[in-house]
Amino acid sequence: MRVLFVLTLAMGLTAFAPAQADQGKLLLTGGVSSIDGAAGGGLTPWAVTGSYATEGEWGGTAFVSGARTGNYGLRVMGAALAWDDRLEFSLARQRLDTDNNLAPLGLPGLLVEQDVLGAKWRVAGDAVLDTDRWMPQIAVGLLHKRAQRNGLTPTLTGPLGARPSGNEAYVSATKLWLASGWLTNLTLRATRANQNGLLGHGGANDARWRLMPEVSLAKLVSPSLAVGVEARAKPNALERSALGAGALREHDWFDAFIAWAPNKTASITAAWVDLGVVAPALQPRRQRGGYLSVQLAF
Repeated sequence: MRVLFVLTLAMGLTAFAPAQADQGKLLLTGGVSSIDGAAGGGLTPWAVTGSYATEGEWGGTAFVSGARTGNYGLRVMGAALAWDDRLEFSLARQRLDTDNNLAPLGLPGLLVEQDVLGAKWRVAGDAVLDTDRWMPQIAVGLLHKRAQRNGLTPTLTGPLGARPSGNEAYVSATKLWLASGWLTNLTLRATRANQNGLLGHGGANDARWRLMPEVSLAKLVSPSLAVGVEARAKPNALERSALGAGALREHDWFDAFIAWAPNKTASITAAWVDLGVVAPALQPRRQRGGYLSVQLAF
């Protein structure tokens, strides 16, 4: 039902557009949908705007993603609307299944949900058309994240001192070397989010903003197939908390992915992800597993 809602929303938004995308972009040059809803890689936003809309056109995307590691499951669904290959607005809902890992806190089977509202503006460059120059495509973005109340909220906002909602700002630089088929991206994110915001923002002992780097490297094996890797540094604001030093230590995230776009309507991304140890005091096992995402473009 939720998948149907997102797809209907995306199609409804583009139905009001005065001009639709004529699909002038190359396959995969709009990226895929990140877990926060913005166009880019699976873990990090890029400077591109979603869909195949070019100048003077509207375009939209809708996606459903899922990841399963050793002890946790994450499902994400969302939609994005792009205009003029310059502006992008996105919405995503994240749902983390903690299984029985929070049973020591009296919260077996807890589901943690978060809504993410995003906006992105391309300010300079063109990742594809400027292939003969060193100038990358540059975009700035904002994300507002709000976690839904659950059984863990009193602990997060009380002893741990985390805020249930927060904002992030980022700048991304993306460059496609068309002759060789390589794509590079660097994103700098100003954030206080714990586990991407699912465990709130900041903490009682550390409420500082941090500028965290995120990098992507991808190779276009063919016009419809790309492989690559990503790395995303995390702020680790709950390293010192009421649960003890290191109990909620946050590790950096990594993935290796393959993205396939059989046409300009659909794309499929599969990845192996490494999220490090999530809440070491409760589950010391490193969280590695599979990720799959399906995106539709309009």
